[in-house]
Amino acid sequence: MDASSRLEGENHLSASGLSGARPETSMDPVSARRDPMGPAAMGVTAMDADPMGPASAGGPAAMGGSVAKGGPAAMGGSVAKSPGALPEGPIGGVPPPGVPGPPAGWRERLLARIIDGAPFVVLYWILSFLFYAAFAPQDGDRLRDPRVLPGLFAGLIAFGAYTLYDYALHRRSGRTLGKKVMRIRVVPCGTAPQPGGLLKRAVLYPGVLLTVGIPVLNLPAAVFGFAMGLSILLDGPLLRGFHDRVAGTLVAKDLA
Repeated sequence: MDASSRLEGENHLSASGLSGARPETSMDPVSARRDPMGPAAMGVTAMDADPMGPASAGGPAAMGGSVAKGGPAAMGGSVAKSPGALPEGPIGGVPPPGVPGPPAGWRERLLARIIDGAPFVVLYWILSFLFYAAFAPQDGDRLRDPRVLPGLFAGLIAFGAYTLYDYALHRRSGRTLGKKVMRIRVVPCGTAPQPGGLLKRAVLYPGVLLTVGIPVLNLPAAVFGFAMGLSILLDGPLLRGFHDRVAGTLVAKDLA
């Protein structure tokens, strides 16, 4: 055998040894054309590119999971909301935590107040006439105004009873007669009720009506009562008036 034949044989053996030492890798010609430097063009498989990826033996897919199942929501986390998403809470009648129902509307609350307050207003006028007859001068002297004391006493009795009625029934069941008719009730707003909250609430309203018979205080008291009702309308979705905030309460619909 000459030297050229021997050299060709050695080259053949070297080529066979190299081809047996390294396995061939499959390459997608389309992927290689799209990304010449990509994993497919260089003969790298998905297993080599991402050992812990979904396609690998140790990845989420191999363990029965998926990308969606392994997301923040599945692990108890929260997903970021878009800027235009509505905030959670009482918007749209959704009650805050600890409240049994959605907030009551202002019409329901107004009708409940009318139902509760009407008997005491009637009582006030009846007492005013009775006290007027008792305190009217008998000697014909009309220079002294006999309406101050009758109005004062009538207001203290009638609206003092209204204040006690409001406090006692709210403390017992959260509902007065008017609220029971309108199917609404006073409940704590998310937290534990304030100490003496219901008493403060009753003193602010209807307790402000105690000044009806006092000439100096009746006008400021009327303005204060109007502002109290206006604060309910201006509060937003919860409709908590100033007296509700002082007491830590909310008037909610009674769904029970």
